[in-house]
Amino acid sequence: MATLPNPLPRLATDPSGRSLGLQLPPGRLFDLAHDGPWHEPLLWYAEKPAAPGTWKALGARASRVGLLPVLLDLGGSPDSPQDWVFLPGETSYPGDHDAEDVLAEYWEAETEDGEVVEETEPFGDEWPGLAPAGALSADPDTRAAQIADALAGDPDGEVEEPHLALVPARRSADIPAALGWTGAVNYEGDAARLCAVLRSWEDRFGIRVVALGLDTLVVSVAAPPATREDAEAVAAEHFAFCPDTVLQSDQDTLSAYAKDLVGSTAWTFWWD
Repeated sequence: MATLPNPLPRLATDPSGRSLGLQLPPGRLFDLAHDGPWHEPLLWYAEKPAAPGTWKALGARASRVGLLPVLLDLGGSPDSPQDWVFLPGETSYPGDHDAEDVLAEYWEAETEDGEVVEETEPFGDEWPGLAPAGALSADPDTRAAQIADALAGDPDGEVEEPHLALVPARRSADIPAALGWTGAVNYEGDAARLCAVLRSWEDRFGIRVVALGLDTLVVSVAAPPATREDAEAVAAEHFAFCPDTVLQSDQDTLSAYAKDLVGSTAWTFWWD
């Protein structure tokens, strides 16, 4: 995957980040890919769990030096994460994939046997195309900080014990690919294809990748759908992107699921 110069190695001799214009709390560099140490750090990871305000305090300054914030729960220590698998060497580049082509392929794979026609109403088995862009209701980075604060302040939230991490990435949508995140590996083995969709959502809905769990992805949304019709079109994209989000939820049809998308400021996905 094509990447920008990685500023993280400078933190090895400057853990405070002052040479980068940062004031970092105690934290660790993490370079352990699944098949051994990666050739450079994948991320910086704060030792203490995030608290409300943490994202705002570090996120903007870090982004100016090419480090983007995301909340992670490694489930152990940075030296010995539990169950996490990062495969950066096997990840392609998000810009090499077309978001609509990816979503249409996913949709067709999920609907080709005709077993989910009722669940995908009002569209049936026909891919409806991309949803129209939303209108911004907030600055995307401000909305991301708000959602990060909500997750950090909720012990029962989607990410059990979120820690702030800083990742060298071109844009927020690329964070899973930059890490070689494998949380959706049972559905998609190349995180860059998911990131191609996230890039499109970044452009159309002002999303930011706010949190990653073992098999969970949370994004903030600054331009959510405002009408039921638009929300149903977005719901179709969500179903293609992550069918479990719809099929294993209380709202087990796209039409029902779409009701909760109108005005929603965060979207959560998880893969079984």
